[in-house]
Amino acid sequence: MFLMNPKTLSFQRQFSTRACSLLVMVSLFGVGVTIARGDPVSELASFSVFDKVDLAQLAKSDVKTAHGPPMKNSRFLAVQSCYVAPGSPAQQMEALRRWDPTRHHELKVFLHSDLPSNPTPVHSFVTATEKLSPELQISKDEAKKFSAAAGGGGAMPPAVAAFWTDVLTARTKTFVSGGMAAEPPYDHAGPSVRASDEVNGLLREQGKIRQQFSGLLGATGIGRGAGSLRAELYWELLDVDDHGVVTLGASYSRGGAGGTYQSADVLYYASGGYYVALTLYQLWPVTVEGKPSTLVWRGDMISSAELGSLHGVERLGSESVMMKNITKAVTLFRRETGGR
Repeated sequence: MFLMNPKTLSFQRQFSTRACSLLVMVSLFGVGVTIARGDPVSELASFSVFDKVDLAQLAKSDVKTAHGPPMKNSRFLAVQSCYVAPGSPAQQMEALRRWDPTRHHELKVFLHSDLPSNPTPVHSFVTATEKLSPELQISKDEAKKFSAAAGGGGAMPPAVAAFWTDVLTARTKTFVSGGMAAEPPYDHAGPSVRASDEVNGLLREQGKIRQQFSGLLGATGIGRGAGSLRAELYWELLDVDDHGVVTLGASYSRGGAGGTYQSADVLYYASGGYYVALTLYQLWPVTVEGKPSTLVWRGDMISSAELGSLHGVERLGSESVMMKNITKAVTLFRRETGGR
């Protein structure tokens, strides 16, 4: 399964970092490493799964990823990652905002106006819409508004385009005015599921993470009503297991004491594939071998009905795929922005 996100309402995505899980832990060893404020290593240790990482060595290596802590809800999955990047946290945040992963087709994030050469995900998305498949994650009220009477052909028939334009526009307006708590449920077919309940469940099962980001999350619309922080809104078309999925997301960030930054990116609506995905970032300023650098912790977490049916080797396989996808995305970002 693959998760990621874009930036701005135009089927364009930026690596705001999202994308779901956790990351990091770092311990301070070796010469040439200086902490710009407090002790990021101790802070990381207080909420992360990484307890023994050489900061100087981390700066020379690829991103480190690890499984997040086990959770009681079988629908939930989390992955943590960490790496060191050149430049200050403010520079890293700006690079994350501007990075466009749609240039990398291997990340399976497509521009609305630039469909992939393999049409399978788009075709499956159109077919599911026209048949109002029970796998579509929409509300009963939204389902009543679809009409195939408009006809038309092409990769995206007018009736399908009009339906999703209305759904995504309405859900975006609802999020802006009332946060995730105001979003309609997924109850078109089967039991009612609310994305806000899912993201709150993910955070409850990772109490240390929730506490670390409580200040930031409390000012957002993530899992609650409209927040005081302004969100950067976006939508995208993703490939999730060869099925096209449209999704809505929101990114938040703010600076803290000593040049630190925190960021939260939530996919608060998805037409299928998963219920919700959340990615959190913590950035600390450090100096490595005399150069200003940033220690980055990233946490990705996801809720999916499909995960709930996986056990043993299958679940481990899904976790491994998620870790590989996160590693791939971070590696491409670092390569393109001069981080490696």
